[in-house]
Amino acid sequence: MSKSHRGKGIRNLVNHGRGTCGRCKKENIKVLYEHEIEGQKTSVCKFCNAAIKNGKSALA
Repeated sequence: MSKSHRGKGIRNLVNHGRGTCGRCKKENIKVLYEHEIEGQKTSVCKFCNAAIKNGKSALA
């Protein structure tokens, strides 16, 4: 069976939720999570979101 609602929540975002990650600086990656980095709200990718939640230190 097909999954017709997959990605429906990000279709209304700019570029379908894609941009540059504020932590690892990867380009054209889905940045769907917001975190406060150095006092500013920044959008991060799911890999950086997991690293932040697991207590990994910030990238240099």
